[in-house]
Amino acid sequence: MNLTRRTFLTMLGAVAMTRGAQALPMFKGEAKPFSRETLVQRAKDLAEKPYTPNPEVPQTWRDLTYDQYRALLFNTKKSLWSDTDRAFHLDLFQPGLYFPRPVDVRVVENGKAQSLAFDMSLFRRYEQFPLDVYEAAKSEDPETSTLGYSGLRLRHELVKPGKFEEFAVFQGASYFRAIGTGQNYGLSARGLALKTGDPSGEEFPDFTEFYVEAPDADAREARVHALLNSPSVTGAFTFDIKPGMPCEMDVSCSLFPRTELPHVGIAPLTSMFLFDDTNRTRFDDFRSAVHDSEGLMVWNGAGELLWRPLANPRELEISSFVDDGPRGFGLMQRAREVEDYADLEAHYHNRPSLWITPNSDWGKGAVTLVEIPADKEIYDNIVAYWRPREPLAPGQEHRFGYKMVWGGEPPRPRNVAKVLNTRIGKGYDKAVPYQIITVDFDDSPEFGEDLDSITRFISANRGKVSDGVLQRNPGTGGLRLAFKFDPGEATGAELRVQLVRDGVSLTEVWLYRWTV
Repeated sequence: MNLTRRTFLTMLGAVAMTRGAQALPMFKGEAKPFSRETLVQRAKDLAEKPYTPNPEVPQTWRDLTYDQYRALLFNTKKSLWSDTDRAFHLDLFQPGLYFPRPVDVRVVENGKAQSLAFDMSLFRRYEQFPLDVYEAAKSEDPETSTLGYSGLRLRHELVKPGKFEEFAVFQGASYFRAIGTGQNYGLSARGLALKTGDPSGEEFPDFTEFYVEAPDADAREARVHALLNSPSVTGAFTFDIKPGMPCEMDVSCSLFPRTELPHVGIAPLTSMFLFDDTNRTRFDDFRSAVHDSEGLMVWNGAGELLWRPLANPRELEISSFVDDGPRGFGLMQRAREVEDYADLEAHYHNRPSLWITPNSDWGKGAVTLVEIPADKEIYDNIVAYWRPREPLAPGQEHRFGYKMVWGGEPPRPRNVAKVLNTRIGKGYDKAVPYQIITVDFDDSPEFGEDLDSITRFISANRGKVSDGVLQRNPGTGGLRLAFKFDPGEATGAELRVQLVRDGVSLTEVWLYRWTV
């Protein structure tokens, strides 16, 4: 999915974002009453009917090359509300190429919603975009056009008055992404994940309709509603989005399964992990690390704070962190220095972390991590989500609500030292059968001076581990635990590390799935 995601994000953020000339969006159809309740009812009614996907755009648009597609850019001087004093501007994306089925974008004002007609004059055509396709689209009747938009982008005065900068994008299936002020796009989120990693294949629900509420001049939040549809489920989503550092989203969703959903992912996150110090030797690359996210953090119902470094396995790997009433989970980007990556172009050090906090008791289930083999950084190969233990039954409404925080890490939910880095590899003697694993922890006043009083819990479900050596790391100011791991004949093993004193945890619980 999204095979050219990184280059798309670069293209989408490249255009200038300034207050421009008067924008005159074209509407089509009649304005109809709208509310969150009417959208939920629409999703419920839709679930009782056979699935019908949105129609595709003409073949000439589906056949556009990547260079041709990116040669048509939205003119931000014609953004919706750019000629008003409203607090947000709305940009639109063209269909075609990887986005063959347009979505219906509607504007909500005074309790009524009306669809935006596709308007070619909102886009800047550059030489590589086919002139005949461009002219044909310009001549179509907006009321009967088979074209439409593939998504939307929101902008706000984040730093400088009069300069509207982007902070959130909804485009492709049920994907969306956001950034804290000053950050670069990285990981994405989805409305819903279905059968991720299943042998029978994954199902990708679509946001087929968006309803954007017209903001007041002093609004601090943008509200976007979305209708979700797929062969297995429909849904009504509401996003209350507060830009800034961090960017916060309050999400409410009502799901209506058409069939029983035994494998559903709530609040799914999608990211990229290629390599770091755990698998550096597999990649001939001048950079130190390449990833949008480096670890999964989980605050479970028992109050433990878990840290699981991400991996790029040679085969598909699925990990489940069984829980009851999760308090939060997310994909984190902890390394924040340029030299952590040695990449002056991609700015991986400036990619957001994303933390999910349920707003109610989600009951029993598992935070699920899917790691997919990847050989290039253009692939999103990491998925994390909450999987309820019980299937979602058809014929009824299933409600979920949660907060999303895009930016740095959330405030520490527990006073324990976090994991700074993990390294895996051979020592000076390459002939030995074991590997050396080091786990660096941030400094904490709870460590004290007497390191001998700290109990080191090191375990593996296969192979053998040594007792380990715990010492101060002058490079970080914290502690480093180094131990030997001999897998023997095992091709995979679950490793666990924790530092404890007098029965009280001093660190996050470090977990790792080692594979050959």
